[in-house]
Amino acid sequence: MLLIDRLQSGDVNHDTWSDISIDGTDGSILFLLFNAYDETFTALVRILLFQTVIQRRNMSLIYIAQQITIYGGCCILIAGVFGNAIDIYIFSVVPSYRRNPAIFYFRIASITNIIFLMIHLSIRIALGFGIDVTRISTSWCKSRTYLLYSLAMIVLSCICMAMIDQFLVTSRHVKLRNLSNIRWAHRLVIIIIIIGFLHAIPAALFYDILPTTGMCEITNSNYATYRSAFLLGTLTLIPIIVTLLFGYLTYRNIHSVRALAEQHADQHIVRMTLFQVVLVNVCLIPYGIIVTYSYITKNQMKDASRLIHESFIVSLLTLWDYGYYSVTCYVFFISSPKFRRAIRDRILFCRSRNQIGNFGAA
Repeated sequence: MLLIDRLQSGDVNHDTWSDISIDGTDGSILFLLFNAYDETFTALVRILLFQTVIQRRNMSLIYIAQQITIYGGCCILIAGVFGNAIDIYIFSVVPSYRRNPAIFYFRIASITNIIFLMIHLSIRIALGFGIDVTRISTSWCKSRTYLLYSLAMIVLSCICMAMIDQFLVTSRHVKLRNLSNIRWAHRLVIIIIIIGFLHAIPAALFYDILPTTGMCEITNSNYATYRSAFLLGTLTLIPIIVTLLFGYLTYRNIHSVRALAEQHADQHIVRMTLFQVVLVNVCLIPYGIIVTYSYITKNQMKDASRLIHESFIVSLLTLWDYGYYSVTCYVFFISSPKFRRAIRDRILFCRSRNQIGNFGAA
């Protein structure tokens, strides 16, 4: 009773325990055991509190990622469909745009952008609501991945071809300039579309809903390795290298005012294309970094907290990558006064009467 009274009163120290003996056990030893138990209990409480804080933080990240996916995705989808529709209309009705190979590539890219956004971004938005449509059926699982890879490849290939075309049209060499013509553009687009859809066939073959996880995943390890190389190479590095290289060469060409005057190169289209180079690299480089990181760390053991943080970053950068497919119209609007006039005259119907004849001949 004396020990219990002292414990309750808090009047416990080494001297107190020295006067106590329980079943022959020295009080000093009991004092050490009591302190060890007290420190262990305190440490456990701290660990539990720390884990609770981490769990709440992780849940907050999951919630934030869901909200960003829903609201950010909806904004990108609406802006993308609206902007690309404007691109298609303006590029189709303005005569000088219809005859230009680079604009033809942009028009095909805009059509593909709308399909890409309506399919893939809609699925991602649904995922923010907790609905994974790729788990519904094997057909959805395969077709979604097939269209993701094929459409993205077509869009980026068209942008690269538009940049190459502007290099050709601003070249001093007649043979190179002659390669820039609308007939070649039509043929190259057909080739690009065929290659894009053929190249994505393995995605339809090797993606399936796994019975163990119930998720749409790759079933072939070799294709999983190739997929990483495809995402990093074809959909990231190659467009970046091609646009930067030919963007630089075009920029060097247009510094010769005499050359542009002789070749009648459309400076507005050159500006539009060069601004697209900036947009491509701003959107693709962060995505390429996360793809590289995922490939390097795919065999590492990761705890739940790290996986949640990585998933949060992937969600943000994936939406950032989708931004490229939605903001091209607005980049055209910023970079080209001619494009702005076309929107004003053809969509907003703000033409004055004395402008009608001049604009129709543009």
